Amino acid sequence: MAFTLRQLQFFIAAAEAGSVSGAAKALSISQSSVTEAIQALEGDLGVVLFDRQPRGLLITHKGSAFLRHARQILADVSAARTAFRDEAEEVAGRLSLGVTSLVAGYVLSDILQRFRRAFPRIELNVIEDTGDYLQHLLIGGELDVAVMLTSSVRDRMALHVETLVVSPYRLWLPLGDPLAQQEAIALEELSGRPMIQLMVDEIEESMKRLTNALPVKPTIAFRTRSVEAVRSLVATGAGLAILPSLVYRPWSLEGDRIDIRDVSGDLPSVQVGLAWRKGAPLSGPALNFVRSAQAGLAEG
Repeated sequence: MAFTLRQLQFFIAAAEAGSVSGAAKALSISQSSVTEAIQALEGDLGVVLFDRQPRGLLITHKGSAFLRHARQILADVSAARTAFRDEAEEVAGRLSLGVTSLVAGYVLSDILQRFRRAFPRIELNVIEDTGDYLQHLLIGGELDVAVMLTSSVRDRMALHVETLVVSPYRLWLPLGDPLAQQEAIALEELSGRPMIQLMVDEIEESMKRLTNALPVKPTIAFRTRSVEAVRSLVATGAGLAILPSLVYRPWSLEGDRIDIRDVSGDLPSVQVGLAWRKGAPLSGPALNFVRSAQAGLAEG
């Protein structure tokens, strides 16, 4: 039996909430409905979408890949329903957009290019700041939408959050490092190794939790807020780094190669998407931006 749009909606909600109970609460339905939808979807696809854990659901690699397809399908359906609604008028207006620094460098340009091409008359005002401050501006009505790390959004009661990209953490290491001969590296193998720490958004806290769990703490050789600095330091052998694959590039600015490997163990993931204030309808420009971002990130 082919899967349904409803099953896709339940699957996306479970992936974003990280639990059946969280998805059921967000959708205002029973937990059994979410569970049955996910099981039916897994049966139809023939893959396991989630690892069931005592504290919730952990999306699998195949589940993460299907998540992009599911969002694209729903975005296409939404676009098909509204394709001719506003065709008679050229959309104009103003959009106040927030973005965090990490997202600005790796996600925003593609979204803005798509949006400006589709809606050239909308005036854009973009603010780059920390995730906490952007949440403050959203709740206060000073921003329409923010593109940010949705995994770090704290006030889920006041903000609507839609995750569009899930990026796992992976190990960055210099060319020729002995660990590069392995396809997957145990977290314990990093004990005692010098590490480069990125001090951006939630990444700093995630890495502190990981390294605190190691029997022998790695040495933090360098702390920086620059991803480019991390690349250069790793490439030249100053240390290793654990960062989301979203920001990985195989070369430093100096042209030195950087390898990347999976790390076995309970590593977090970074979630990138959109946030806007609950309880207030999105303006026309904001709604169009949300739809454009949904389509753009789903394709990526």
